[in-house]
Amino acid sequence: MPDCFPGVERGSHRARQPNIMQRMDATIQPIVYIVDDDASVRRALRRLIITTGMNAETFASAHEFLESLYREDGACLLVDIQMPGITGLALQQQLLERGSRIPVIFITAYDTPESRREADDLGAYGYYRKPVDGQVLLQAIEDALSKAQNLKAG
Repeated sequence: MPDCFPGVERGSHRARQPNIMQRMDATIQPIVYIVDDDASVRRALRRLIITTGMNAETFASAHEFLESLYREDGACLLVDIQMPGITGLALQQQLLERGSRIPVIFITAYDTPESRREADDLGAYGYYRKPVDGQVLLQAIEDALSKAQNLKAG
């Protein structure tokens, strides 16, 4: 099975430490919620994220995520767009309707101009095609967490 993230070796713990870890409130450990119906993608993303010192929690569906006791402070959401049941875009819409301000980064193997436009209209912090470069994704997560922290402080 090919690794989903070129440039990040299996078992490698040499990924650079994101600056977000230094800027976040010491009592809040950053967490990235991963919502993807593909188990291998969930595993690869989780492995990548924990190399930075952040926590990662995975969900096989948008419904499973919505039913969980997720937190918003110090959190970011990585979500696949094309999933059975509730799509990633529909998940973002539901979160907005609930008043959620959790930053959402979309990842997809089915990139279309329409889905890009909709993700942008919904306020996505990022939109990436699979396979996504691991370092690019980590930078996007760091940026999303920083922006969310600044919005909370401001």
